[in-house]
Amino acid sequence: MTAVMELAFERRGAGPPLVLLHGIGHHWQAWLPVLDRLAAERDVIAVDFPGFGVSPPLPPGSPYTAESLADAVESFCAMLGLREPHVAGNSLGGYVALELASRGVVRTATALSPAGFWSRGELAYARAALRAARASARAMPPERATAAAESPLGRMVMAGVMVAHPSRISAEALLAATQALGAAPGFDDTLDSFAWMMPPAPPKAPITIAWGERDRLLLRRQAVRAARWSGQRVKLLTGCGHLPMSDDPELVARVLLEGSR
Repeated sequence: MTAVMELAFERRGAGPPLVLLHGIGHHWQAWLPVLDRLAAERDVIAVDFPGFGVSPPLPPGSPYTAESLADAVESFCAMLGLREPHVAGNSLGGYVALELASRGVVRTATALSPAGFWSRGELAYARAALRAARASARAMPPERATAAAESPLGRMVMAGVMVAHPSRISAEALLAATQALGAAPGFDDTLDSFAWMMPPAPPKAPITIAWGERDRLLLRRQAVRAARWSGQRVKLLTGCGHLPMSDDPELVARVLLEGSR
């Protein structure tokens, strides 16, 4: 478990602890647009999953699944002395947040467009889109990536599936995200594990689920299944895509603060 304890993270603010979990191929910096808003009222800990961002990979022989990533987050929280923190996640991170709520080890969980509520066709589409994004991130020479990130059309091509408003992402953030996607050693195995991903067991802690109404990766009709699974209404994030933190930081910060009361 030693590698698990070395997870990279950013910690800001004061108040009840709130752990933030990113999606597949991303890194903790996904939360930068909302970090300071949250830190005004919470002790915010944004984490890189093992094998993503600058966290080390899982130990050899450990499978990359949502469950093993949840194990890693659980032991990371124990190491930091966080007993039953609030947790929030996006996409894969949203699924892991719900998994931790199912285990009863968190105070609350908020999931933004969580993975795992797809049909077989929607899963095939999401995996193809993610694979294409990864291939493009790895193939693009740095100078071409920089030029693309600085042009409105290039940004649309690079980020159009992930966000509703590519113009709201800085060129620096887009380049850093592209680099993280191309370099993540845990990406392929984690993506393969999606084929067996089922919705988690019923939660033992209060949960909030919110979905970008313009999510082009995990289509918003999946919110209906998530609502059925949770027995509660799913909030729709108006004007937001799959990474709502970039599209409407104020709205997302509000949802996360309400969810972690």
